[in-house]
Formats: sequence, C-alpha cells, structure tokens
Amino acid sequence: MNNPFIKEEKKFLKGARGRWIELKYIGGVFIQFLRGFRGLHFIGPCVTVFGSARFKEDHPYYDLARRVSAEIGKLGFAIMTGGGPGIMEAANRGAREAGALSVGCNIVLPHEEGHNPYLDRFVTLEYFFVRKELLRKYSFAFIVLPGGFGTLDEFFETLTLIQNGKIDRFPMVVMGVSFHEAAIAHVRHMVAEKTISPEDMDLLLFTDSVEEVVAHISKHARISPGIKLEPPRKAAWLLGEKKLNGA
Repeated sequence: MNNPFIKEEKKFLKGARGRWIELKYIGGVFIQFLRGFRGLHFIGPCVTVFGSARFKEDHPYYDLARRVSAEIGKLGFAIMTGGGPGIMEAANRGAREAGALSVGCNIVLPHEEGHNPYLDRFVTLEYFFVRKELLRKYSFAFIVLPGGFGTLDEFFETLTLIQNGKIDRFPMVVMGVSFHEAAIAHVRHMVAEKTISPEDMDLLLFTDSVEEVVAHISKHARISPGIKLEPPRKAAWLLGEKKLNGA
C-alpha cells in the first residue's frame, strides 16, 4: 500500500533528522490528536474492545465479541474499537444491535479493509500510538479478545499504564480463555516469580462468561465525576467528525 504516513513513520524511526523535519512531524501528530478530540469528545463513557481483524462472521470469537458488546452496551456504555473488521466489527455490530453508540478509531493498514459498516461515529488516524491513546482516553473498562501482535500490544501496554498509575485501575477482561492459555499462564508465572505484584491481578478477569463480564464491569468501572451513563439510544445528535448511515 502506497501510504505516505507509513513511509513518514518509517523515516521517523530511522533516527535523528533535521530539526525542522522533526518539528513538522510533531505538527502532524498534533493534528491527529486534534482530529480525534474533535470526533470523540461527546461520545460519553466507553468500553474498548480489542481483538483480531481476521476473524470472519461465522467464527465463535466473532459471536462472543458481538454478544458481550451488546450486553455492555445495554449498561449505557458506548462500545469503542479500532474500527476495522473481525472482532472490531463484531463488537461494533453488537453495540448497534443493542441500541448503544458504536465508535471506531480506524487506521488504514495493508491487510485490513478500512472501517466496518456498524459505526455510528469514527475517526481515521495515521499513527498507531495516537490511536491507542484515544482508545484508552475515553474508556472505563477494556475487553481483550483473541488477536495477534497488535492485540497483545494493546493489552500489555494498557496493563502497564494501570500498573504504574498512569491511568486509573479500570477493569480489564480477557475472553477466549483457551486461546490465551499460554499468556494467562505467563502472567501468573510473573506473579509467582515476583516480577509483578499480586495486586496487579486485582482487576484482571479471565472468563468466557458474558454474564460474568457484565457483572465485573458493572462493579469495577468507576465513572469520572460529572460523567453519567445513559440508556442506549441513537446518537445522531452528537457532534463529531464522521456520522454514518445518514445519521
């Protein structure tokens, strides 16, 4: 894919460049954050769902993401994803079916097909780190479903920020227990070897039960003062960058 932003990021990561070139890059990052803030400011409290772009509609994990997102949406949360296909599409689809707001932070990649058709609101971003910060900024809980390197990156980076107090101790749920068996065993091994503390596991739940996820998030998701959960409803009145399906 001939994407100028991918080329620019490769150049940036090759090392030091001229100061004006670096300043121009910073300006581009600023614009990306500004676009995200403009498009997502009014979406309300979210739960972010991480997962693979490669699972099709007939896959059990697609169905699991769709069902759990619908039930979380019924609590009054918007469902936020990376906006692409696979697990992301399933989560946004579940939100749409439950009448909850469906939100995406999309990024164009060679092996993905752009944004999925179940979004009420989306922004398209060029840099992974901007995308990840926005996925975390508006969320009060996180659900991790099976995926690849990107999903694990999102999972462990968010856990690290929680561990170090950079973000509040929001609940994190890992679904697809058999898929994540080795990762779960490794996390527990880190506790045993004392490279992480037992309390680092306090808000980390491993389960395939939709009901258990809903109960866990209902109990532990601490909404910031002045922000209220509202019953699911159509969100065409929201201000933002993109509205789909004629909203």
